[in-house]
Amino acid sequence: MANHKSAIKRIRQTKTRKIHNKYYAKTTRNAIKALRNTTDKAAAESLFPKVSAMLDKLAKKHIIHKNKAANLKSKLAVKVNAL
Repeated sequence: MANHKSAIKRIRQTKTRKIHNKYYAKTTRNAIKALRNTTDKAAAESLFPKVSAMLDKLAKKHIIHKNKAANLKSKLAVKVNAL
């Protein structure tokens, strides 16, 4: 266990941030899954900018890597254009 007040505080902060990051990452994953399962072109085109913005925000806050966000957006764009 931690012996310093700063280490105890760091553990507390890490736990809070982990819960926060996990929520946003899971929400984005659900949105990606919904977009991938969509067969309607109009619905997919309206959903794509929202999902893209969510991925950009996750990358900006270092929850996911920027290249992972770019790769996901690229694959989703191909999927939407193929519909």
